Amino acid sequence: MARFRGSITKVSRRLGIALSQKAEKYLERRPYAPGEHGQSRKGKVSEYALQLREKQKMKYLYGILEKQFRTYYRKAVAQRGVTGDNLVKLLERRFDNVVYRCGFSPSRAGARQLVSHGHLLINGKKVNIPSYLVSPGDLIEFRQKSRNLDAVADSLNKASDARIPAWIQVDKANKKAVFLAVPEREAVQEPYNEQLVVELYSK
Repeated sequence: MARFRGSITKVSRRLGIALSQKAEKYLERRPYAPGEHGQSRKGKVSEYALQLREKQKMKYLYGILEKQFRTYYRKAVAQRGVTGDNLVKLLERRFDNVVYRCGFSPSRAGARQLVSHGHLLINGKKVNIPSYLVSPGDLIEFRQKSRNLDAVADSLNKASDARIPAWIQVDKANKKAVFLAVPEREAVQEPYNEQLVVELYSK
């Protein structure tokens, strides 16, 4: 299963956004790009550079690589509606992202691990594919042997109700959740501009 194995803190500093809890601390202390010339890099940023940066933000936030990201873009183009909105909706439907949104894990990387290790069920069936697209009405719950994981309980205790989005209904006591609907673009609060990504791929 392919995934990024480099330094997420360096990537966060280069993109200017926190991609993990650890990266937040680094950005506070060093709010500039990594490397010897990180603080001195100035000058006008090209249109292509801006578009590329937005694509990188989306890829790293959702934890996917270029080949898979391009596949999502092609699916978004093939669907009716605004391509950028379709792309965001597809990424938000990823199983690992939904698990993260539920508050079962404090990060998407942790949610991906929960899924790939087979701890979760969808409608009573084990699904261990992080990229699986969750559909409205799907019930997400833990396997019997996985319901008492300390990491999950700790994450749920720390997850505020405000963090859990309106399109997911979470039963914290029983560690269950229902994916109510595919979110509209305006409801997804993430620091990227997907329209610049569409412009990049449209060239």
